[in-house]
Amino acid sequence: MTHHYSRKDLVAALQDIGLKKGDTVFSHSNVGFLGLPDTGRNAQHVFNAIVDAFLEVLGDQGTLIVPTFTYSFSQNKIFDLDNTPSDCGMFTEMLRQSKNAYRSEDPNISVAAIGAKAKEMTANAPENSYGCDSFFDRFYKTKGVICNINFDAGSTFVHYVERVLQVPYRFDKSFTGIFQKNNRQEKRKSTIWVRQLADGTSASFEPFSKLALERDLYKMAKVGRGFVGAISAEQTFNLIKETLPTRPWLLTEAEVLGIKPAINNE
Repeated sequence: MTHHYSRKDLVAALQDIGLKKGDTVFSHSNVGFLGLPDTGRNAQHVFNAIVDAFLEVLGDQGTLIVPTFTYSFSQNKIFDLDNTPSDCGMFTEMLRQSKNAYRSEDPNISVAAIGAKAKEMTANAPENSYGCDSFFDRFYKTKGVICNINFDAGSTFVHYVERVLQVPYRFDKSFTGIFQKNNRQEKRKSTIWVRQLADGTSASFEPFSKLALERDLYKMAKVGRGFVGAISAEQTFNLIKETLPTRPWLLTEAEVLGIKPAINNE
């Protein structure tokens, strides 16, 4: 059987980019780009190879967290904690369904976690997805590590940083909807950090990622046909905070296009 990587290969790559025992890791992924593991070619084989590699590197005190975003309330849909699937790819949906996984009760920006701090990182999700005591706030204060599979240094954590630093092109917007858990429904409110609808305000993390690579903050290692990369939440926060005063559109298309968005600051 043709294969492109083994669990051992992935373990070595994760260690090369700095992951260690006890780390709390948040991962965006496109696992298909890695190719096929040596254990088999179906989805379960791929999932097992990747999760097992992470757990070997992180150990019993480590935690793996993935996005299981649904944007349910913002799309006027019911959010069923146990059954609404992740909109972030096969790997995240399979982790969400794992028997030892915990999912946060965020109707728009939920995450799923396994490991030592899984319950702690997902319990009692606040109304604001990027506010005080949100997952991203806890992740930052826990000194978490962003470890992406076949993605650059950008991550949804960046929006938390934007909110803390109060960038002018985004604002809090609230949505109401039906939250369902254990077949019981209730009305809830959810607030997310959305962009102003102007040319150039769409998220674009390529300039940030390029800067992180230039500063040797985003560590990368080849695996199979793809790669893994890691940067700490603290490094991400500090680099953005340091750069925005002179490059205020760093995290937007405006930086790439060389324009200044016509935004409403009222």
